[in-house]
Amino acid sequence: MAASEYEFQGWLGHSPAAAEGRMEWGTYEPKQWTEDDVDIQVTHCGVCGSDLHMLRSGWFDTPYPCCVGHEIVGRAVRVGSRVAGDIRVGDRVGVGAQARSCLEKSCAACSSGRENYCARANIGTYGAVYPGGEGKSYGGYADYNRTHGRFVFKIPAGLPSEFAAPMLCAGITVFSPLRRERCGPGKSVGIVGVGGLGHFGVLFAKALGADRVVGISRKAEKRDDVLRLGAEEYIATDDGGGGSWAEGHARSLDLIVCTVSSEDMPLTDYLRLLKVDGVFIQVGNPDGGKLPRVSALTLLEGGIKMGGSSIGSPEEIREMLQFAADKGIKPWVEMRSLRDANQTVVDMAQGKARYRYVLVNDRHAAAGIAN
Repeated sequence: MAASEYEFQGWLGHSPAAAEGRMEWGTYEPKQWTEDDVDIQVTHCGVCGSDLHMLRSGWFDTPYPCCVGHEIVGRAVRVGSRVAGDIRVGDRVGVGAQARSCLEKSCAACSSGRENYCARANIGTYGAVYPGGEGKSYGGYADYNRTHGRFVFKIPAGLPSEFAAPMLCAGITVFSPLRRERCGPGKSVGIVGVGGLGHFGVLFAKALGADRVVGISRKAEKRDDVLRLGAEEYIATDDGGGGSWAEGHARSLDLIVCTVSSEDMPLTDYLRLLKVDGVFIQVGNPDGGKLPRVSALTLLEGGIKMGGSSIGSPEEIREMLQFAADKGIKPWVEMRSLRDANQTVVDMAQGKARYRYVLVNDRHAAAGIAN
């Protein structure tokens, strides 16, 4: 398909009001084409909390207009001559939260396969301005997407598009730290915040072979869901006991992955759940980037290690997608029409998702191009 045969259109946010369901459908100019790029006809796009942060300028001033969506699956319709690997026109492919890095050998992150930590030219899939006047990045609440081929991934056969889409951000955000911290047999793992990211955390921790997986969230109402996802135990932190949940489960976990994005979360109590030499990894990023204060004594008394993790590298994403296909990972998703994107972001903001919304571009999906 020639580029002249399609137009880049999508749901555009023009101000912070877009996060309240006021996006407008319109045409936009994608980044300038290079022979490193892939154009994708979008069939599915997951709805991520990051979309809301960006629409409302929660992390920084968003360069409006902005088309969000970085859990993209569709069909490659144009593949640049310099795209490495085996991506061909017609392939079912996906894009996550990163559209490009500097990819220079002199970059410690890129040269070591950690492109997601590139500090020189880390371009998000939407809301980022490319260097050199190449334009802006636009996401997947749209008909088409253009992304550098290094960050476009073939979707394994047997992994449904509606499952693959939310894995490209929510899934990899928890899979990467679980894998790096050697989640597996002999480990007790806690997942804080059972939402879009957290439910993937439970699924992947179990599939990786953890002996004991504990879901940790505020409300008792999620207990049955978490146990159905495969966890052995659930902790409701709003138990009315003034923190007794932390005392009752003290020093019981080897690893905690925290998906919560709040500067008011009971971080010290979470840390008390860790065994000696336990590891706490933060993946949630609240508006303003603020987290609660932590007492040095809490860390010293338990030999606790704290760290952070941001999405995942291209190789980790490929590994995760194949792992999910091999293990039959089935996230809990609700598919919505792309036409209903405004209502969907409102519902997402109100916490109604159980546990991930996926927008379906009805026209493209109905054509049977990416099933």
